[in-house]
Amino acid sequence: MFGNYLIGLREGLEASLVVCILIAYLVKTGRRDKLPPVWIGVASAVVLSMAFGAVLQFGSSQLTFEAQEALGGSLSIISVGLVTWMVFWMRRTARHLKTELHGKLDAAIAMGTTALVVTCFLAVGREGLETALFIWSAVQATNDGYNPLIGAALGLFTSVVLGWLFYRGALKINLAKFFTWTGAMLVVVAAGVLAYGVHDLQEAGWLPGLHSVAFDISSTIPKDSWYGTLLKGVFNFQPDPTVLQLVVWLLYLVPTLAVFFGLFGSKAKPVAAKPAA
Repeated sequence: MFGNYLIGLREGLEASLVVCILIAYLVKTGRRDKLPPVWIGVASAVVLSMAFGAVLQFGSSQLTFEAQEALGGSLSIISVGLVTWMVFWMRRTARHLKTELHGKLDAAIAMGTTALVVTCFLAVGREGLETALFIWSAVQATNDGYNPLIGAALGLFTSVVLGWLFYRGALKINLAKFFTWTGAMLVVVAAGVLAYGVHDLQEAGWLPGLHSVAFDISSTIPKDSWYGTLLKGVFNFQPDPTVLQLVVWLLYLVPTLAVFFGLFGSKAKPVAAKPAA
């Protein structure tokens, strides 16, 4: 539940901030008459995201086991790629998000109502589709009934409340730091989803090495124990991963976190010595 709560909170807050920025800008500039198209675009994006999640859930249940594993594994890998891109994008643009959205909104208003609806739809819809895909992948990975969905719903609800508090000016936090640390946590979650996706593709016969187990500590951390369930739900931890799963997990997690925190950044330039007086 916690892992999916984090996904819902992190992804939902981005969408909430986008909506708050757009609405606040229109209100402050005296263009309240443009609010209905904004809400139409936002509502359409929410409906599309929910429909996309429903199609993923109910559509996949009609497939054979091999097809389900192939679809789940492929979509898990795609979702990890999208979320990784989003995490880096938000970390880079968090400080300039307001200015960027204001410019797009002005251009849309100048073009007409339809352009305004489409702009708001795209701004929120991108986040919504990414969220639906990643939550679906995470839910499939944990395989814990409705608990992951409850966690994701609570995360989304919290993000809406936080967005409203931001709009009212009742809450102020350092968004750059918030998105940095939650982004790092999301990278860890994504690494587990990626490993799960690889295992799905192995079960579907698309990748080799299904029976090549890297290690097995099931006796120490049983899958049905409370701590095993906790590790599975938060980090998608598996006590008996295949060699390929472990390799892919390490190859994704270590370099991604290193780049995310700037460990491979440019070195500081030496300071020139001042001439003696």
